[in-house]
Amino acid sequence: MRRALLAVIVFMSSALTQAQSLLVPQAVTDPKQISSKPNAQIEPRSLTIEKLYMTRQIGRSTWSPDGKSVAFISNMSGRNNLWLVPADGGFPVQLTVSDQRQSSPAWSPDGKWIAYQSDYDGDEQWEIFLVSPKTGKLVNLTQTREIAEQNPTWSPDGRYLAYEVKTKSSAAYEIDVYDMVMREVKHITTSTPQDKGNQNPIWSKDGKYIVYTQRQAKGTDSNIFLADVATGQSTLLTPHQGEHHFAATDVSPNGKDILLTSNAANGYENVALLNVTTKKTTQVTKDRWETRSYHFSPDGKQLTYGANVDGNENIYLHDLATAKSIALDIPNGVNEVAGSQSAFSPDGSRLLYIHNGPTAPNDLWMYDLARNKSQQVTHSLLAGIRSEDLVEPYLIHYPSRDGKWAISAFLYVPFNMARNGQNAAIVFIHGGPTSQTMNSFNRLIQFAVNQGYMVLAPNYRGSTGYGEEFQQANLFDMGGGDLQDVLAGVDFIKQTGHLDPRKIAVMGGSYGGYLTMMAVTKAPEIWAAGVPIVPFVNWFTEIENEDAELRQGDLATMGDPVKNKALFEDRSPINFVAQIKAPLLLLAGGHDPRCPKSETLQVVDAIKKRGGTVDYKIYDNEGHGFARVENQIDAYKRVADFLLAHVVPADCGCSITE
Repeated sequence: MRRALLAVIVFMSSALTQAQSLLVPQAVTDPKQISSKPNAQIEPRSLTIEKLYMTRQIGRSTWSPDGKSVAFISNMSGRNNLWLVPADGGFPVQLTVSDQRQSSPAWSPDGKWIAYQSDYDGDEQWEIFLVSPKTGKLVNLTQTREIAEQNPTWSPDGRYLAYEVKTKSSAAYEIDVYDMVMREVKHITTSTPQDKGNQNPIWSKDGKYIVYTQRQAKGTDSNIFLADVATGQSTLLTPHQGEHHFAATDVSPNGKDILLTSNAANGYENVALLNVTTKKTTQVTKDRWETRSYHFSPDGKQLTYGANVDGNENIYLHDLATAKSIALDIPNGVNEVAGSQSAFSPDGSRLLYIHNGPTAPNDLWMYDLARNKSQQVTHSLLAGIRSEDLVEPYLIHYPSRDGKWAISAFLYVPFNMARNGQNAAIVFIHGGPTSQTMNSFNRLIQFAVNQGYMVLAPNYRGSTGYGEEFQQANLFDMGGGDLQDVLAGVDFIKQTGHLDPRKIAVMGGSYGGYLTMMAVTKAPEIWAAGVPIVPFVNWFTEIENEDAELRQGDLATMGDPVKNKALFEDRSPINFVAQIKAPLLLLAGGHDPRCPKSETLQVVDAIKKRGGTVDYKIYDNEGHGFARVENQIDAYKRVADFLLAHVVPADCGCSITE
């Protein structure tokens, strides 16, 4: 929609036609087993918002054709711009200098250009730019303010650039190809139904065809197509009965097979190979945890994929000849391959990946496949912050209130927290809803924990990572069962013995902001404060004002607002503002196409009319979330001050300066 007790994960290899097996990590299910780790070295309340948001953020990346450099997105300058770093490590050099955010870099095969996308103040009306890695010369390739172009991908000979394109009034993304020689645009797809969209164009190695994925707005079905570039004719490669996901991620060097992710085998995302000629699919994995495919090696002998096991993700290398898979020897946390068109270096000797963990923000790492060793390429943990100052969460499971599901969550417990019933907590709700809280670095959570708050981050029904049935369990029930799953998490943390039940706050962004508003209106007695960030609050006005693509998604997951009027009214928290007891702080972006600022202003006006306590801030130069570092610091300082004023954490009395 908008759009730690950690077990070691062991991988067992098997034949290609057999199911791979991943051991399930152990989770805590008894609240009484939750305890605080003693740490005499920690200084409470020493981590400031300024410090935490000065840690660098590393985004998407791309290999140079000679394998000597990596281009990547980083906010080291305070903006998400493009940087270059030697592949063996070294000091990065800024390539683009812009006040606007940039994303999705792709290095041309001849090395002359890096393509990327950039929007204006977060409005998501992306345009495609080219920058010379040698001179820094910039070219705006598209120059279309009312048309969004994104995800640029070079043809193997470097003549053509494929990308996704959508007019502002349309809901459907199409695939276009730009001819760098003739300076002409060719439409690969046209007239796609408004309840579908095309994405992720992938070139065959001979440049004759493009493979792309077409997704349904409802989010429950997708297909893979092959488009002949010369004729523009598309062929469906994944005909199937019922609703299943099929998403292409790479084409083999010989052009015979497509690497894909699909949940058709057992209802969980798994890795498979699709023969282009026969359309036959062969499973690489068949687990009841979600795996996703990445890339073929340059020689076509190996492929990579990732396995998400209860919020921890590792990278695997699969040998096609032996049908054996091995896990890369890298730290636990969230590990994902990097590189726009391939994670493999051009010579196939190294693998570029991003490591992220609760005590380590995103950084690029290089894995030497011959030596089975990693080297860190970027270094994001700055401002005097050490990994040992940060808290690793517990992985917990608790039953949903209706007894249908075991809900997975991460629970952060401050060092030296007493089990005395006096402490405060924050429930941190992820967005999406088709998203997942992972075992990853979160600046705001680490600040809150250092201040003395226990933090619960639940993966409610509708989250990704736990199979098709769980992900679809909140369809046409948004703000219903998923909210109850969040409240069941509150039941769990209350039983740990650490908390004062009068000191629990709730916060979240996007759909998490919506659930925050549902929480303070539908269960007002629980909360001491609420912080909805870029929320929506009224299904009728949200559908009227949001981007056309998102409108199709909301209609597909909530139904018709006329026929389902009673549901829309019941699940619009704006209708229940009178029930709110907690003070609120709302934050929004002035250019947000997903949850327009008018949604936030509705709440502010309604609460002020009834004399309630509310504060808010609209960031006029931001979109759905905050990209500028100064805005991030300002926004989350407001959150910090608000929480500390209304939900005061207990004083542990353990500071060496007291």
